[in-house]
Amino acid sequence: MKNLTRRQFAAAALLACAVFPGAVMAQTPAKPKVALVMKSLANEFFLNMENGAREHQKAHASQYDLIANGIKDEQDTANQIKIVEQMIVSKVSALVIAPADSKALVPVVKKAIDAGIIVVNIDNKLDDAALKEKGISVPFVGPDNRKGAKLAGDYLGKQLKQGDKVAIIEGVSTTVNAQQRTLGFQDAMKDAGANVVTVQSGQWEIDQGNKVAASILNAHPDVKAILAGNDNMALGAVAAIRAAGKTGKVLLVGYDNINAIKPMLKDGRVLATVDQYASQQAVNGIETALKAVTEKKPQSSLGGVVETKVSLITK
Repeated sequence: MKNLTRRQFAAAALLACAVFPGAVMAQTPAKPKVALVMKSLANEFFLNMENGAREHQKAHASQYDLIANGIKDEQDTANQIKIVEQMIVSKVSALVIAPADSKALVPVVKKAIDAGIIVVNIDNKLDDAALKEKGISVPFVGPDNRKGAKLAGDYLGKQLKQGDKVAIIEGVSTTVNAQQRTLGFQDAMKDAGANVVTVQSGQWEIDQGNKVAASILNAHPDVKAILAGNDNMALGAVAAIRAAGKTGKVLLVGYDNINAIKPMLKDGRVLATVDQYASQQAVNGIETALKAVTEKKPQSSLGGVVETKVSLITK
């Protein structure tokens, strides 16, 4: 009778496993779920970032799951905040974020941290004062944007004469990376003895970059060069320079080394750009986040800067 009971029990257990596989699966710890939240996926830079992240996850599929999201344009800050809130509700293990605004994203980042989510900042640094005000520490994994912009500015400076007039097209002015790139350009122009006659925002976008460049060329017809804070705005500036009949007469540099800029580097419409390795930036951020998750480090123990490389790209 006892043997029969044991057999019946074993059969029942096997039946339970077949009908309710989740009963067995529940015993296996779930893989960490990492959310990558980027800026505009209309920008080739962030598509490269997403592709790099997806390739990394595919190669490490046993280690973590990935959710990748982006916003419609560089100024869609409200929607980026909503995406982060959705990731909090989804109970992701870690959040790797390239914030559209260095200050506006800090409150929802704190909300994520309070929910027990590890947060790592990439691409555009969150504002230090805003982080301090909220009492949180978030590591930044990314390039020194000022250094990168100075590389392009120094290369341009060799083509300029003392007193030449130049203009800067800046990204979204509330972002730290836009501010740092402008500072890097200004550093280089000061060293070259050039005169920066205006700094205007092109919002990181092609169309806005085009409008701003056209306005600059109209207001300052003797400008000798334009320094664009990213390649999207440089693409817009190329069209404005052509429309003004000044191709070859107004020098231009960009930042990001997207594929669309490469033919223009080759034929001289763009003098130089800067590669900050978009696909690797996301991977670096993900690996930093996963290390913290697997080692069960508290967010408060994280912080500081992990500087990634930048390279000058010319013809």
